[in-house]
Amino acid sequence: QLHLVESGGGLVQPGGSLRLSCAASGFTLNYYDIAWFRQAPGKEREGVSYISSSEGTTYYADSVKGRVTISTDYAENTVFLQMNSLKPEDTAVYYCAGQLGLVLQASGNKLDPTLYDYWGQGTQVTVSS
Repeated sequence: QLHLVESGGGLVQPGGSLRLSCAASGFTLNYYDIAWFRQAPGKEREGVSYISSSEGTTYYADSVKGRVTISTDYAENTVFLQMNSLKPEDTAVYYCAGQLGLVLQASGNKLDPTLYDYWGQGTQVTVSS
């Protein structure tokens, strides 16, 4: 079973940066696609970014496009989410989620949380002055 652990959250001022990590164990990320989601209090879980296991294809939500970069370090079996120019509206608990790449191949919207079977516990990101 794929096990995911997020880290790297914290308190940052508007305009600042954070790098979130999603460390995987149990299986190699060569076979699993990974996505980042976030959930703010009183709001639905929102897809942020996605990276495929095979070709490294990436997708970004419009709300973070140009400010966020997702990447995979296969040696460390870890996915990173580099977030720059952070805004107060980025405040949320951030979760990484995994699913077999073969399962997601036919799916159109890679940022649909219902497609993912494996989830981390989340890491809090707070953007405030």
